[in-house]
Amino acid sequence: MRQANLKRKTTETDISLKLNLDGSGQSKISTGVGFFDHMLELFAKHGSFDLDLNCAGDLNVDCHHSIEDIGIVLGSAVKEALGDKVQITRYSSIYLPMDEALALVVMDISGRNYLHYDVPVSNENVGEFKSEMAEEFFYAFCSNAGVTLHIKLEYGKNAHHILEAVFKGFGRALKAAVAIDENAKGVPSTKGVL
Repeated sequence: MRQANLKRKTTETDISLKLNLDGSGQSKISTGVGFFDHMLELFAKHGSFDLDLNCAGDLNVDCHHSIEDIGIVLGSAVKEALGDKVQITRYSSIYLPMDEALALVVMDISGRNYLHYDVPVSNENVGEFKSEMAEEFFYAFCSNAGVTLHIKLEYGKNAHHILEAVFKGFGRALKAAVAIDENAKGVPSTKGVL
């Protein structure tokens, strides 16, 4: 089973995370930021990942440290769970609709971290979640997972729907990219390593 169990404690956050890439979409998430909990539940459900996550953060300051640090830990967990990346599909591209919103999420588990994030959201906040923090989360994830990720909003108006399309798309894209290709031999790279 491709799993990781990580803890990270700083003066700003205390995070514990368990991830099973070959799960069934079960999640137990508590970040202290309700909308972000919802987004991560969607990510786990639509990616078929089992995710157990608890974060105690300095929300008296704002949600920044918690969301960024969760990106760090989740990215690290995905990297650990993938191990040597033998037989993974590696690439994926997903269009994900959510009512009037349509998001494109394209991923390469390349070992190289890069994020292109083109998701304009008109609302500054959705609940207590600062919309700009979605980009910080994905940047932290990519930096620690060694993933190239392109996320683009094709169109949409409602901030909740836009972000929901992005996080569901992220779950579906990761699910497809980490899927085992039974016909492949070794890692999917002419270099022989990812």
